[in-house]
Amino acid sequence: MRFSNSFLDEIRDRVPISAVVGRRVTWDRRKTNVSRGDYWACCPFHGEKSPSFHCEDRKGRYHCFGCGVSGDHFRFLTDLEGLNFPEAVQQVADMAGIALPQPDPQAEKREKERTSLLDVMEMATRFFQDQLQGAGGAKARAYLRDRGLTSRTIETFRLGYAPESRNALKEFLAGKGVPKEQIEACGLVRHGDDIPVSYDYFRDRIMFPILSSREKVIAFGGRAMAPDAPAKYMNSPETELFHKGQVLYNFARARRAAQATGGKTEGATIIAVEGYMDVIALHQAGVENAVAPLGTALTENQLDLLWKISPLPVLCFDGDGAGLRAASRAADLALPFLKPGRSVRFALLPDGKDPDDLVKHEGRAPFDKVLSEAKPLVDMIWRREAASANFETPEQRAELEARLKQIVSVIADENVRRHYQQEIRDRLNSFFSPVQRGGNGRREGFQRGGARPGGRGGAAPQGTGGGSRGVGVSDRLARSGLVRGHRDLPALRESVLALTIVNHPQLLLEEYDEIAAIDFENRDLQRFWSAMLPAAATAGANLSREYLTQRLSAEGFDAILKLLDQQIRNARLWTATQQAAPEDAREGYRQALSLHKRTKALRFQKIELEREIAETTEAGDAGEIEPLLRALSEVQLEIIRMENQEAIIDGFGVLSGRVKGAAVSHG
Repeated sequence: MRFSNSFLDEIRDRVPISAVVGRRVTWDRRKTNVSRGDYWACCPFHGEKSPSFHCEDRKGRYHCFGCGVSGDHFRFLTDLEGLNFPEAVQQVADMAGIALPQPDPQAEKREKERTSLLDVMEMATRFFQDQLQGAGGAKARAYLRDRGLTSRTIETFRLGYAPESRNALKEFLAGKGVPKEQIEACGLVRHGDDIPVSYDYFRDRIMFPILSSREKVIAFGGRAMAPDAPAKYMNSPETELFHKGQVLYNFARARRAAQATGGKTEGATIIAVEGYMDVIALHQAGVENAVAPLGTALTENQLDLLWKISPLPVLCFDGDGAGLRAASRAADLALPFLKPGRSVRFALLPDGKDPDDLVKHEGRAPFDKVLSEAKPLVDMIWRREAASANFETPEQRAELEARLKQIVSVIADENVRRHYQQEIRDRLNSFFSPVQRGGNGRREGFQRGGARPGGRGGAAPQGTGGGSRGVGVSDRLARSGLVRGHRDLPALRESVLALTIVNHPQLLLEEYDEIAAIDFENRDLQRFWSAMLPAAATAGANLSREYLTQRLSAEGFDAILKLLDQQIRNARLWTATQQAAPEDAREGYRQALSLHKRTKALRFQKIELEREIAETTEAGDAGEIEPLLRALSEVQLEIIRMENQEAIIDGFGVLSGRVKGAAVSHG
């Protein structure tokens, strides 16, 4: 039996995932916080002594930081208890007290028709992908290459090309036996009473498949290649599959990324940017939790999708006039739906820049800085209303007060509305009192463009001018701690990982996904990695150590390469050097990566234990402190052992005498 998505969502919402998982595990009392719906246990999927299995009711997900398993209610039951999917649904439905839906012939017929349309959309996607890689797609490939996209990124997002021919896709699908009614129902052709012969909806455009939350292609976005095209971007028309205001580009992939980091990184969230290319460029730079509306202002349904992932999504807009107007509309959209613990933040980019510009040359660091300066919703409202006019007279100030009261009155939740009203009163009091006069007798602080008031919420808005602009790679690296005095050298395991891949790039061909996902703690290595991966991806048949080092040196990373090499040789970790045999380099890399993952997991446990100790101390529960302190001490000792003892060096494998001798003589 096939279950509707709405039914599955309903029973998931009614049954906390901890209730499903808790029947098969014992929750760890020290780390579990029941009031927050935050649970920890030893993983039931692999043997372990310290709890690294995390279960969070708010997200309805579980994840093990040891073995990497994750999933929802049904995945847990199918993977651990061996149930098939209908049996897992039946079990959760019983726990929710909901009967399984009765078969509906009409609904099943509509579902079959919908499935057939999804099959047609998949065929169209593959057609567009093939066209991009063919002779006719050369112009589109050149455009994507000029935008800095790697072949891996193009494949990940399944980008394609719609030929200039009026009937290329229609004839392809017809040749596959797809009836014209289905082609029309998918929105792939223009048709109607006033069109005698239907023709392809998209022509001479780069194609962006738009996926549903279940990761099925339901529509396309098309970017015109011709400069004089009537519309630079356009989307598929509304169909049975696709309703533009209810879909976010990259939603499913971003949801996975946000959920994967939500338990490990403070402030992990979902980010809404303005366009397809922004999402794709950010993903390539390592920011995988970004989505975009489909060429229009954010809608209520799209905002609700964001809140399903995170209670505090970040809405990212350009810092120019159009971006500020879009941010203002989004603020007004969100206000009525605010609830305790549910709001939005606003990140404004430097004027004239978009996310693609920020990450193209320096990686994700400049964009991360913009995110770190994101402002709460109340700041956006205050900035819009109070920063753009003069308030010389009592009437003008009264008008501002009345306008702000009217704006916050739309908040439906009584408690949130009351706190907003109090916040507005506090800001108004700070803004209008005390009155200061300049030498000309005029009020200072009420003038257009004048200084913003201090105090709570009164700081001046973040500038969007040249002060935020990035600097060249070589200048930045010259000032970095890694180059300056060797004070901020990376951890040895991170240096081994980075240098092994540069010296033995054939490892990229074997384990690219795992290598691309390495998360360095050292900021200079983060930037180094964000340059190395695109360089390797674009090398093609030219991929070699010489190619990588030349590219990295040209981008200003020559000093880092030399320092990493010296650090490795000082530690006598020859598996990371150029002279190591491939099998030894591979073994050294794998053991360094294992150590890296284990160390990060231990540090996360340390942070969690410190949080638990602080909360337990505040609660005055003295009896719980001692076991928490013991556990923290054990974790700290393990971290010290792994980072500072000879296990770091001993764990990198035994080299042959030939390789050792060659490396020593070279050093």
